[in-house]
Amino acid sequence: MTAVPSLIPSEERTRLDRWRDSLLADPRRGRLWRWLAPTLITVFAFVLRMVNVGDPHQLIFDETYYVKDSWSQWILGFPSEWPGGADERFVAGDTNFFTGVGSYVVHPPLGRFFIGAGMALFGSDSSTAWRIAAVVFGTATVLLVYLFAKTLTGSLVFASVASGLMAIDGLGIVLSRVALLDVFLTFFIVLALWFVALDRRAALARWAARAPGESTWGPVFWNRPWLLAAGIAAGAATAVKWSGLYVLAGIGIYVVITDALARRRAGIAQWPVDAVRQGLVSFVLIVPVAVVVYLASWAGWLFTDGGYSRHALDASPATGFWAWVPLPLQNLWAYHQSMYAFHVGLSTPHSYASPAWQWPLMIRPTSMYWHQDDFGVNGCQLPSGCTEAISSIDNPLLWWAGIAASIYLLVRFVLVRDGRYALVLTGLAATYVPWLLYPERTIFQFYTVAMAPFLVLALAFALRDLARGPGSMTRASGQAWVVVFLAVCVLLSAFWYPVWTGLPVPYEFWRLHNWLPTWI
Repeated sequence: MTAVPSLIPSEERTRLDRWRDSLLADPRRGRLWRWLAPTLITVFAFVLRMVNVGDPHQLIFDETYYVKDSWSQWILGFPSEWPGGADERFVAGDTNFFTGVGSYVVHPPLGRFFIGAGMALFGSDSSTAWRIAAVVFGTATVLLVYLFAKTLTGSLVFASVASGLMAIDGLGIVLSRVALLDVFLTFFIVLALWFVALDRRAALARWAARAPGESTWGPVFWNRPWLLAAGIAAGAATAVKWSGLYVLAGIGIYVVITDALARRRAGIAQWPVDAVRQGLVSFVLIVPVAVVVYLASWAGWLFTDGGYSRHALDASPATGFWAWVPLPLQNLWAYHQSMYAFHVGLSTPHSYASPAWQWPLMIRPTSMYWHQDDFGVNGCQLPSGCTEAISSIDNPLLWWAGIAASIYLLVRFVLVRDGRYALVLTGLAATYVPWLLYPERTIFQFYTVAMAPFLVLALAFALRDLARGPGSMTRASGQAWVVVFLAVCVLLSAFWYPVWTGLPVPYEFWRLHNWLPTWI
């Protein structure tokens, strides 16, 4: 392979190497950057998500459901039905005219609780208040990506690149600026996987401290607080959307397999059976607490009387073995059966529906808002008129490079069996693969916001390998290409930012962003 010419003058060490080393050589400077880097990235992410978040002052896309349901749930403890023409009255500031009759909603309550909390704090008549919880959780997800990446590699640069890419990720920005549930789901998924990474680091330390030598049986570890925390986070993810269950299952599979491999490496003769013993303990640590968190999210529904289906089985409660189950929980189970039937059978045609096989190619992003004004109308100051759009089109380079990097990471994992790669791939598989099982269901491309943190982590791993100068490429050349790639990502995000955030732009400028006919 012919070496790629360096874009940075070749020296014994590149300026980039010297700059990095100079930052870390002084312990005080190193400590400063360990705090400053995540702080600056998080603040930058917050600004991108917060600026002009209250515009448009109307219920866009599925906010028509989540905002009103969240507010009535905050007041009553359960979502209420609203009379006809509710959106117009709600946007005008009349927000307390719900009927009090339980509304049929098909997602658990936790995400609506956060939206309602933001409205309670800043006013239910404020569109900024509708979306402020999404801003906070979206920004916090960027910080979580930094912490997750730092735990995986111990590298400040690696963590900064991964979280910086998450900060400018289009899906992350858009879903942090609308009152939907997916940003809360994403936060708890990343939190759960970070806790698993912390547990894995503690487990490796325990095995390293163990005296060497073969034995028939290994120790069974109960003291795994990070695994317990992962169960809590996965339970919270499930309490936002049921797709959190896939993450809970993925965590369980990852933990059992890595524990089994650790016992084999430690010389445990009966390591397969021994891993089953530890697997049962891990199940007890993860699953019950996840169930408790999930049930707790339904407290408002359980401890009030007006929720939808709250008394569905009062006249005919279960008999026999199930008679011991409290009647409110029997009603909750009946409600869940109805929710499950709805989700499985959802196949309503929608112009922006996108089956999961299309997601890696970003064929059909979701248009959440589009509006056009002539010059002088609604304050439009552009002679050619103003076009406002909010679309889940991602930064194309970041997205497609992230997909390629995830395939690269899978190949690397097969070759080197690195557990860090496995954890990132577990998160990616849990947030994508299950959706392939429902090709006929009405689903949307913006669900991939839950994949985005793992795509940027995969991309950071790929960029790190490139920066090391693979093959005959020099280290300086590899680092130069990484810098160029990151710079182009930043420029493209700046180019797309107006159509992620509903800023008024000329119509032709908006058209420049529709690279594929299906993006309109």
